[in-house]
Amino acid sequence: MASHIVGYPRMGPKRELKFALESFWDGKSTAEDLKKVSADLRSDIWKQMSAAGIKYIPSNTFAYYDQVLDTTAMLGAVPPRYGWNSGEIGFDVYFSMARGNASVPAMEMTKWFDTNYHYIVPELGPEVKFSYASHKAVNEYKEAKALGVETVPVLVGPVSYLLLSKLAKGVDKSFDLLSLLPKILPIYKEVIAELKGAGATWIQFDEPLFVMDLEGHKLQAFSGAYAELESTLSGLNVLVETYFADVPAEAFKTLTSLKGVTSFGFDLIRGTKTLDLIKSSFPKGKYLFAGVVDGRNIWANDLAASLITLQSLEGAVGKDKLVVSTSCSLLHTAVDLVNETKLDAEIKSWLAFAAQKVVEVDALAKALVGQTNEAFFSANAAALSSRRSSPRVTNESVQKAAAALKGSDHRRATEVSARLDAQQKKLNLPILPTTTIGSFPQTVELRRVRREYKAKKISEEDYVKAIKEEIKKVVDIQEELDIDVLVHGEPERNDMVEYFGEQLSGFAFTANGWVQSYGSRCVKPPIIYGDVSRPKPMTVFWSSTAQSMTKRPMKGMLTGPVTILNWSFVRNDQPRHETCYQIALAIKDEVEDLEKGGIGVIQIDEAALREGLPLRKAEHSFYLDWAVHSFRITNCGVEDSTQVNIHLNLKQ
Repeated sequence: MASHIVGYPRMGPKRELKFALESFWDGKSTAEDLKKVSADLRSDIWKQMSAAGIKYIPSNTFAYYDQVLDTTAMLGAVPPRYGWNSGEIGFDVYFSMARGNASVPAMEMTKWFDTNYHYIVPELGPEVKFSYASHKAVNEYKEAKALGVETVPVLVGPVSYLLLSKLAKGVDKSFDLLSLLPKILPIYKEVIAELKGAGATWIQFDEPLFVMDLEGHKLQAFSGAYAELESTLSGLNVLVETYFADVPAEAFKTLTSLKGVTSFGFDLIRGTKTLDLIKSSFPKGKYLFAGVVDGRNIWANDLAASLITLQSLEGAVGKDKLVVSTSCSLLHTAVDLVNETKLDAEIKSWLAFAAQKVVEVDALAKALVGQTNEAFFSANAAALSSRRSSPRVTNESVQKAAAALKGSDHRRATEVSARLDAQQKKLNLPILPTTTIGSFPQTVELRRVRREYKAKKISEEDYVKAIKEEIKKVVDIQEELDIDVLVHGEPERNDMVEYFGEQLSGFAFTANGWVQSYGSRCVKPPIIYGDVSRPKPMTVFWSSTAQSMTKRPMKGMLTGPVTILNWSFVRNDQPRHETCYQIALAIKDEVEDLEKGGIGVIQIDEAALREGLPLRKAEHSFYLDWAVHSFRITNCGVEDSTQVNIHLNLKQ
């Protein structure tokens, strides 16, 4: 009966770490206060997993900011501008790298693969002097052991670390980051030796780059690195963990041939093709950590189906070598359903947050050895049946409208040149018109008004009056600056996805379903549980009100379907693109009502278009096809004289 969790959320069930960090950064609490909150969170997590029956409990997955930044600190790879020379890296240097300080900027932050988490990008080059500068991994292992919990220390693997890095400023572009392996492996050896000395019997290396399209020399780097570490790893059980996608066949061969490695972890939720490789060529005598519980979504596991998958794997790897695991770290999901006291009971029964996923992993591991919790499995089956049959999930008219999209690309009928002519006659804009992206800064007073209106402490009349006053200020500022196409500033909106999701059917919202985005920044993604439609106009009143305050064109501002999709927890009972088309149809209705309301310029924000790009190049074309199609759907029904623009964020 073997169970494993790849990693766990750090923020705490009620964002305790967020508040402790921000209090420390603001000078309202001490470093010791922050350390105490953090130690309590780690203790609770370890004890929770131990009590649930998890055998392989991770340590060193907690981070004050980011796990890649922790690795940078471990390796002493501090950029010179932070003034660090030697010694154990403390909060001053660590947080300066993450957030910058009064004199120097922070290190770059970018997306962690195709998730909504961000990591701090290491800055490396030939001049970096690596040294063992943070003993966090060893200290946290000892900390757990002192609490009576044996853990598996987790390290970002050496090859993935280098491939996730960027060249430091001034380094020649031809420099190969993998050439730094001989410089960082001695530090990994020191860490491993210390962990062994502290009593560790297992160690986990996260090498997620194995799921990417890698050239031969990069695969060889993995082989060379672990061959170099082999003697130091002797006596340890070594797990190399992969996640977020299938491991390509050539990479699978390299991975399963690594020297000194006894165990391999795979994401079997997003990497279903890897199952065939495991069944045909998994090495004998090695452990398989089977990631059958989704670490990136919030739906209850189909326990019966997962058990069938696990039983099919027993023949390939042997009963004593199969470990039930999560598909990736649970960092990417919300913490605990227990805190959702106001969530609809039926929808709540369909969900599993991190704490519930730990229980699912344990239940599957026990069932695999004949210790099935019949009541738990029955309740799970009933919840899944309820979800499949619920009229709240399926809307026949939406299904028909989405099905009718097939076979048409929904392009606007006329040529671009004809539309531009019609739009110019209507809008009379200069050759290079000016505008802004959309939202203006939201003041404390503005947030207070929205909060009090939501709590029913002020009337709708007072709320509308306050928002209109704010819009008028924004319009006046833009007219004074002689902006050509105005925006209303969006004072009525909270979050660019939540605002629309709250007005669309098929969406649910949590009270405490927070997920870490970066540092102390957390987001609360909407849950798309059913077919999406728009019961009534969402933005027309405010846009039309703003247009009435000026003679200049006023933009209607909408969040695009792909961004709403990518920044939500999406239903897993139909393909993502089908859900996206449903959202696009809802936005199409809004576009057409804005046009009827006198809005001649409409901006559709697709900030997350690139973020949803699949990890493997072979899948890019399909994703981009349906993403572009979704945008076309939104504006295919408007007049030639109505201008509909897409706004993209291509930086990430």
